[in-house]
Amino acid sequence: MMGLDLDVLRSFIAIADHGGYAQAADAVNKTQSTVSMQMKRLEEQLDTTLFKKEGRRNVLTNDGRRLLEYARRLVALNDEAVMLFRQPDLHGAITIGTPDDYAEHLLPSVLAEFAKTHPRIEVTLVCEPSISLPRLIESGDIDLAIVTCEYAGVRGEAVRMEPLEWVTSVRHCPFLEDVIPLALPQPGCTWRELALKGLDNAGIPYRIAYTSANGGAVSAAVLSGLAISAMPRSTMSAGMRVLSKDDGFPRLGSFEIDLIRSKKRSSPVIDVLAEHVKNTLGNLDGDDRLYSRAGALDAA
Repeated sequence: MMGLDLDVLRSFIAIADHGGYAQAADAVNKTQSTVSMQMKRLEEQLDTTLFKKEGRRNVLTNDGRRLLEYARRLVALNDEAVMLFRQPDLHGAITIGTPDDYAEHLLPSVLAEFAKTHPRIEVTLVCEPSISLPRLIESGDIDLAIVTCEYAGVRGEAVRMEPLEWVTSVRHCPFLEDVIPLALPQPGCTWRELALKGLDNAGIPYRIAYTSANGGAVSAAVLSGLAISAMPRSTMSAGMRVLSKDDGFPRLGSFEIDLIRSKKRSSPVIDVLAEHVKNTLGNLDGDDRLYSRAGALDAA
């Protein structure tokens, strides 16, 4: 039975994520010719074609998409095993703050992976709006914070870019009303500002039907047909679909998610969780998987 080279699989994943050999080569710290040779050997080994050209991008073939799932799992399992033996046997406690939207949709898999490699570190999660978290960092009540950068009012280390989308219930059509009802976060929130600015620029009449600082409450308003909302694709729930230009809604663009660290406390425990968040949150699902998930929600 042939064995797949993990180094080659890392290059394969990088091409799939970045859409090109040059960008992938930078990501895995190799030359473009080396990456190209790796893919040639991999295709010969599996007797299939993994990529095809679409414009300037290298996109996965059907076999390439099938291999990508296995490649991610193989590399992740390898890294988990290596970290288990090479990481110091750290123990202690750490408190991380984040808005409830990120706590529900982004952090579970991140913290689950962290628990596998650092089972003796106790993590306490504090859910607060992004605007409140810098104050808790400053007071020393939390050690790390994951925030919507513009909304928090301070800039930390960028760890993820998120597309913001118009969303509605698959079972209701409030977006067809003459005056669009909106369910949005509280005033000052980046998502709210982007949504209102988009509607104003497009000349679309609207009314604020529901406001809440709680992401679950906004989602409930959307699912019940009370209103539409603007939220990141990764925080959408089953029963929602994206409203596009075909539905008459303008694109909202993307926003930045940052990691903020406390300057009052430093420890290896904080360092290792901060590094884990940076390495995993930025690549969580990958862009292709993120959009595939939203597409599945569209069809739900």
